[in-house]
Amino acid sequence: MSILKRGLKGAPVKRLQAKLGVAADGDFGPGTEKALKDWQAANGLSADGIAGPDTFAAIGLPELILLRKGSRGAQVKKLQEGLGIGADGIFGAGTAKAVAAFQAENGLDADGMAGPQTLAKLNTFADVVTEEVVEKAAVQPDEEHFEEEPLPELDGGDVVAAAAPAEPEPKKSVWGKMKGWFS
Repeated sequence: MSILKRGLKGAPVKRLQAKLGVAADGDFGPGTEKALKDWQAANGLSADGIAGPDTFAAIGLPELILLRKGSRGAQVKKLQEGLGIGADGIFGAGTAKAVAAFQAENGLDADGMAGPQTLAKLNTFADVVTEEVVEKAAVQPDEEHFEEEPLPELDGGDVVAAAAPAEPEPKKSVWGKMKGWFS
């Protein structure tokens, strides 16, 4: 699932660190973990030191929300409500199928993962995930230096097919600039 925890490195970690007010070096170490636990405890979240979709929403990083099989919590429930399916807060095969169908109906790549591009098209996320947020999900110039792990190309949190040679390369999602992703 799309989480940040101790040991990970990359642009999403750097963004989280900036929100937490700690040194934003992109390396999720013990200082980041402690700051996150303190922030979570002070804001009524489970103080586990792991940043996932609910933490991203609460801390003001909606561009980092990426919901996929295995995700759980309030953001998954909000997604399910927006899709008009049973809202239990657990992203399983049925939710993935509903997401893929929604994506196909809305001209998105039907990968079954809900990132900012998909969430921006759902009424339940309209107040949080705007077109500006979708743009923020792209790698920013100061994040280009992070090494990439071998991941599918992501655009706004949604997997994209390779662009035709004549077209410019799509912007990469900040999640594509992770080291130790989903370990």
